[in-house]
Amino acid sequence: MEMLNIALPKGRLGEKVYSMFEKAGFPCPSIKENNRKLIFENKECGVRYFWVKPSDVAIYVQRGAADIGVAGKDILLEYQPDVYELFDLKIGICKMAVAAKKGFRDDTMKTLRVATKFANIAKSHYAAQGRDIDIIHLNGSIEIAPILNLSDVIVDIVETGTTLKENNLEVIEDVVPISARLIANKANFKFKSEPIEKIVKCLSQQTEAKND
Repeated sequence: MEMLNIALPKGRLGEKVYSMFEKAGFPCPSIKENNRKLIFENKECGVRYFWVKPSDVAIYVQRGAADIGVAGKDILLEYQPDVYELFDLKIGICKMAVAAKKGFRDDTMKTLRVATKFANIAKSHYAAQGRDIDIIHLNGSIEIAPILNLSDVIVDIVETGTTLKENNLEVIEDVVPISARLIANKANFKFKSEPIEKIVKCLSQQTEAKND
């Protein structure tokens, strides 16, 4: 039996995703063992799972090391990998937003300084408004940038908004809703469409049941 290679994002989201696959009839009990292994397979079900950094899932899928995987919509918008986006899993729900210090007023006569990890999302958001911006690319603790006057605003993922509040920042604009998406390698999808479509069907039944 040919194995279906599935890239899962490490962390809480990946655990939620795996339990959806398990319910869909693609279990792999060894994944729950307490060890440092990264690859797990269940030959009877024809699945091989592996844990990768969330931002790397799309690379594994695009290059065919994984047939399918789960990536956040933020990653798909930022890096625009050449993959099929099959399905919205309706988990890992949050949003991309613009935030600034409380009371911030945008002076449109000046270039807006934007600190973000998501340069492409920020660029396309502001390009649609015709706003002139200066992107400051940061990898972590984006919230500090406006406090230390490195930037005017930040563009970042917001879940609860707690970190923003604790740093005296607030959302001033929503950019795009984010959730986890099932993606597939374009070439491999042709050869393995049957098991992939079976997974999509079983997962969509779960999300419909949740929403009922």
